[in-house]
Amino acid sequence: MKYIAGICLLALVMAAATSCRSTKTIQTAIAKKDTAHVVPVVDHRADSMLYIKKVWDTIRKNNIDFQTFSAKIKVDFEGGDGKKNDFNAFVRIKKDSVLWININAALGFDAFRVLVTPDSVKVINKLNKTVQLRSVESLQEVTRMPMTFADLQNLLIGNPIFLDSNINSYKKDERTISLISLGILFKHLLTVNKDDYTLQYSKLDDVDVIRARTAYLTYGEYQYKNGIRFSTYRKITVSEKSKLDIEMQFKQFDFNADLSFPFTIPKNYRRQ
Repeated sequence: MKYIAGICLLALVMAAATSCRSTKTIQTAIAKKDTAHVVPVVDHRADSMLYIKKVWDTIRKNNIDFQTFSAKIKVDFEGGDGKKNDFNAFVRIKKDSVLWININAALGFDAFRVLVTPDSVKVINKLNKTVQLRSVESLQEVTRMPMTFADLQNLLIGNPIFLDSNINSYKKDERTISLISLGILFKHLLTVNKDDYTLQYSKLDDVDVIRARTAYLTYGEYQYKNGIRFSTYRKITVSEKSKLDIEMQFKQFDFNADLSFPFTIPKNYRRQ
């Protein structure tokens, strides 16, 4: 059950997966796929620049804005050892302020409670009667990237992460449009639906070829609620020396309802 605590945090801060390292074979396949039918921006054609600006502005405009968010998420996790784990996570968010997670163990009882703020991470382990109190920088140490509260929030809400305006090429087909940008940390391939600009796929390749970090994020099964298009299915696939898969099915979700964030540390719990 201690293993599930790590899975919980990993599933809810999906970018942690990007700290893994890709194998040479997978990296080669990725490179071939990304360069197909790409239109470079270096020619500075006015129509290309205007088109990219239109797509970029629409993606930004489509970002989900909210005050509060709540959801029940079924999380399936498979690590490099081939073992599968699953659990239910109940998530509540107050925008830019609090991220609250309650984890149910296999038999349905509360196992972990997590509270993340812009400067802290607290984890109550009800199974071992322990509590961990950490700074938000501890997530950055685990993920080896400058993760912020806003990044975690966007991951759960379904907004793009590590979005960079330094776009050097794009590609499109009958169903999708992709922008390829080069940021400080990542080369980012972001793919949206051609009709409604909903996120379909995001791939992050580390610009450091020695580290060769790569993560895939897939978005699907959109539902329309309270004027918001929301992806109820997410999948993260990461390959290092082994493969990591995380699937998240949002069984229930709601926006802008009144929420509470109960988090009381029992006096007899031991601090780790």
